[in-house]
Amino acid sequence: MPNSFLSPQKIVIASRESLLAMWQAKFIQKCLGELYPQTEISILGMTTLGDQILDQSLSKIGGKGLFIKELEQALEDGRADIAVHSMKDMPMNVPEGFKLAAITEREDPRDAFVSNQYANLDVLPEGSIVGTSSLRRESQLRAQFPHLQVHPLRGNVQTRLRKLDEGQYAAIILAAAGLKRLGLSGRITALLNPEQSLPAVGQGALGIECRADRTDLIELMQPLNHQATAFCVEAERALSRVLGGSCQVPLGAFAEIINGTLELRGFVAQPDGKRIISGALNGKPETGIAMGQQLAKKLVGEGADEILAALVPADGWK
Repeated sequence: MPNSFLSPQKIVIASRESLLAMWQAKFIQKCLGELYPQTEISILGMTTLGDQILDQSLSKIGGKGLFIKELEQALEDGRADIAVHSMKDMPMNVPEGFKLAAITEREDPRDAFVSNQYANLDVLPEGSIVGTSSLRRESQLRAQFPHLQVHPLRGNVQTRLRKLDEGQYAAIILAAAGLKRLGLSGRITALLNPEQSLPAVGQGALGIECRADRTDLIELMQPLNHQATAFCVEAERALSRVLGGSCQVPLGAFAEIINGTLELRGFVAQPDGKRIISGALNGKPETGIAMGQQLAKKLVGEGADEILAALVPADGWK
């Protein structure tokens, strides 16, 4: 751990202003405060374009990068030193001039089924409306439960729960990590295992971003980097990067380390779930990035290229 006398006088954290984003920023603020008690650590709250446009799906308005750009601008012009992101919101290619300084230990990576009337997906009556903002979730739901209706659901966690409580949906699917972090574990009706709903790339992990030239900050963030989580998330991101992963592509990737072996699963699907190309690889944790690239190429060889070609521009994923 770096000596406290080498720490800066002040660190400013850029964050979105949603309750979940602020929880994440305050969590990192607390961790840094314990590491560097002589440093003043503050939070710069910001409203991003992704937070402002709520009447359209992310896949139609530019993807999850809309949650990131304003925060990176604050890093670039010096208003903030670091930004805290949900790793599942991070574009697969970090822009030139920026760097992921640390990836924190993962919270529960699974998706959560939330309903006020039904115990799980299996008992939902035909025609029931399920809300989700994710093409990844939608494709898996449609493949397994073609008798259900899947409708878009945008907004922060509280907004989504309110729409459920108002009866707009029979059930909604959210990330378990966000509910747990907000103290809303009691709203989780059932947890979906990866066989039911393969998680999003990076789901449950937080990323700390800074300017690439801030080697001082990169060093200071190292105690918060959880190596096992980083190996897993880097493998997932490598797979997604090869496949042009974005909100426009129904894609999932999930890695976990079991008995010292990194086990990586991934899929690409048509939005309607009628065709899903999936696969898995096992290997050493430190080879995760190569594994992700290898599994992506395997999926392409089995037909993922045809799905991708219909979803994104021809040069968008190669």
